[in-house]
Amino acid sequence: METTAAFDGLVCTDCGERFDADSVTHECPDCGGILDPSYEYDRIDLGREDLENRPFDGLWRYEELLPIPRASAVTMEEGTTSLVECPSLADELGVSRLFIKDEGRNPTGSFKDRGHALAVSAAREHGASDVALASAGNAGQSAAAYAARAGLNSHVFVPSRANFVNKAMINVHGGDMNVVEGRFSDAAAACVDAMEEEGWYSTNSFSTPYRHEGKKTMLYEIIEQLDWRVPDGIVYPTGGGVGLVGMYKGAQEFEELGLADDVPALYAAQSSGCAPIVEAWDAGADVHEPWAVPDTICGGIEISDPGASPLVLDALDESGGGAVATPDESILDSAVTVAQHTGIEMGATCAAAASGAWELAEQGAFGADDTVVLVNTASANKEADILRSHLMGKGI
Repeated sequence: METTAAFDGLVCTDCGERFDADSVTHECPDCGGILDPSYEYDRIDLGREDLENRPFDGLWRYEELLPIPRASAVTMEEGTTSLVECPSLADELGVSRLFIKDEGRNPTGSFKDRGHALAVSAAREHGASDVALASAGNAGQSAAAYAARAGLNSHVFVPSRANFVNKAMINVHGGDMNVVEGRFSDAAAACVDAMEEEGWYSTNSFSTPYRHEGKKTMLYEIIEQLDWRVPDGIVYPTGGGVGLVGMYKGAQEFEELGLADDVPALYAAQSSGCAPIVEAWDAGADVHEPWAVPDTICGGIEISDPGASPLVLDALDESGGGAVATPDESILDSAVTVAQHTGIEMGATCAAAASGAWELAEQGAFGADDTVVLVNTASANKEADILRSHLMGKGI
């Protein structure tokens, strides 16, 4: 496996053991814990001026802080998405400045491309011929696209409720799509069974060490786009919490390297119909309890049993952030409000960030001088039918 100079292997987040990335590809072989890419930061010589002098051209502008070099990457110039200021929303929330990080502008229309650029790059480096994962939709489309670019086969297990756009594009990219009756947990179980039989290379979240590693670049970009000012808060629509874990790591790395002087408060936003992270946060627990009966239209964050909840809860706690849940009705209303007040198309699932931000503002989480960023994780085009149905239900 070809790696960057400072990358020095994988560390288990549970037992602390270190492993060589050539021989260990997924979970910790000792305890089954989540593996995290590790770096020798004293070998990284990267300053603000270095980054300012580089093209704003995707993830690999941060090559020193990624495990795989640009020369070996499977990439479609994902990342470096727009950070759009929204003064009218700032006024409504009572903060100084509000921005939306618009991840819908990635190659397949979601932030999942950041993770799969790295995960599929690693799969190819490890000599895999087939990748497989369970997905609520966006990650499956992304995996199929990046596998196609890498010349690999892809196998995607999606719940029957996954949206039409994702299902269609998995097929268009040549993926082997397996529609499983039920919810995401059912698709995940079917995927595990198939992988055990077929020996496919997993790109499931936190099974591969590389998907959360790609997501940390969102944080790098946000700080750069704010002229090196760390925002006071970042609100993120949360299912498994991959992006939160990645962004918290990215913030720590920028602080370690002297590229930022603080860590932003990170907030998880969920639907009240499936909020295991919020429930654990409110209870002061270190790990979630599985959500017994998920009931939300926001399929992308309907993750009833997020396996990395201890890492997510740590990120919220150590960053000084928190967690909030709002009803589907408020989430859908927020998607419409954002579209009508800013022109930005925030999907039904993604609008949990906007709805959550309004609720956090009501709770007094933000100050009048604060700068707040909402992460729009995917294009609204994928869930346009949900938003249109919501409007029709209101007689609009």
